[in-house]
Amino acid sequence: MPHEDPNHVSRRSFLRGSAVGASSFLIVKPELVRGTGKAKLKAGLVGCGGRGTQAIVDLLTGTENVEVVAMGDLFEDRLEQSLRRLRDAQKFPKIQDRIKVDPEHRFVGFDAYKKVLASDIDIVMLCTPPGYRPEHFEAAVEARKHVFCEKPFGTDPVGVRRFMAAAKKSEELKLTVVSGAQRRFARDYQETIEKIQNGAIGEVVATYAYWIGSPVLQFLSPNWPGPKGRRDPRWGDMTWQNRNWYSFLWLCGDQVVEQHIHNIDVCNWVMGTHPVKVVASGGVAWRPREEPYGNIYDHLSADFEYPNGVRLTSHCRQYPRGSAENVSELVVGTKGRSNCHDMGSGTGQDVRTRFRDPLENPYVREQIALVNSIRGDGPYVNHAMAVAISTMTCIMAREAAYSGLEITWDMIMNSKLDLYPKAFDYDAKVEVPPLPVPGQYKFI
Repeated sequence: MPHEDPNHVSRRSFLRGSAVGASSFLIVKPELVRGTGKAKLKAGLVGCGGRGTQAIVDLLTGTENVEVVAMGDLFEDRLEQSLRRLRDAQKFPKIQDRIKVDPEHRFVGFDAYKKVLASDIDIVMLCTPPGYRPEHFEAAVEARKHVFCEKPFGTDPVGVRRFMAAAKKSEELKLTVVSGAQRRFARDYQETIEKIQNGAIGEVVATYAYWIGSPVLQFLSPNWPGPKGRRDPRWGDMTWQNRNWYSFLWLCGDQVVEQHIHNIDVCNWVMGTHPVKVVASGGVAWRPREEPYGNIYDHLSADFEYPNGVRLTSHCRQYPRGSAENVSELVVGTKGRSNCHDMGSGTGQDVRTRFRDPLENPYVREQIALVNSIRGDGPYVNHAMAVAISTMTCIMAREAAYSGLEITWDMIMNSKLDLYPKAFDYDAKVEVPPLPVPGQYKFI
């Protein structure tokens, strides 16, 4: 860890870290110095599930002269399935000639990320379950790679602080780091939040964030490799939990961290800082107390407070399909309100652009921003610290709900909670902690 106090994150440094704009900088490879034109870039993928596969599609859809030359995953079947999808000429005809992953650059195992990083690549796409993110990002920075990093940036305070230390180093090295918090690259969000920060709805007095939707259940997916809805008896704990990663705390971080980060990150972006404390509650209403459902909550509500006293009311919930759904943000000001993508109209009405042009899709725009930042064709982007702060904000809410305590920023930044296993093997025994119960769960 660096000598600087990781607890100290000023408003100015937060805005600087989250801004999309900076002067020219030195690239590790001389041929990739900003402004030298359309230099060829090579990318590698770590984590070949649905999100990682789609990130490659988005990268190649939005950019030219970029090739994918290496892929790694914990499971060979998932890697090969991803490669087959990427090579589907009917579905993705425009990217076929840039999928150049030969058999020698398909890596499987817990050290696959190291082998991808050791390949001749300029960009690494980190798309594994988020429990691995701190270790993988740290290694990517040490390898001097530019990074697309899926959110969230960890699942526990120890891991996120590790990520923050690497984030500072990535800034010093002027590496480009683009996060999977794609709202930061949606044109309507960018323009609206700029207008909010310039006073379009007056002084902000309250913020709201919602992720209310249906559950993520890998074991019911059509691509599930084991018995339908169940664990293959041949799988050890580590294999089972990685196959079914969304059900286990150390891998997913719970819904408030893995999904609701999108909305909480928007509120932090609007406010230009992070909350200083939170009280939260949650639990399990519908998830059966059975092995496939793991040890995460299915609903959590939180009341955050920012340094200036403005509150953030947050609600995330996963109930079976057919229930009410709402994935949104709301900012209330003294002169109006905004859903953060209404272009500063102050009405709070949904006037979002529908992205008929695929290049306006925020998932594609984030990849365009990544490549433009590396080549010098656009502003420098490094969202590592900003989204790490939002990740820690979400963990703060989770720990408040689990423990029943008011959790402050200083408490979470000094927490010793470390969920990461100490040994990795497909057959390794990995104990599953019980479902957290306030009053019994101990915040550490």
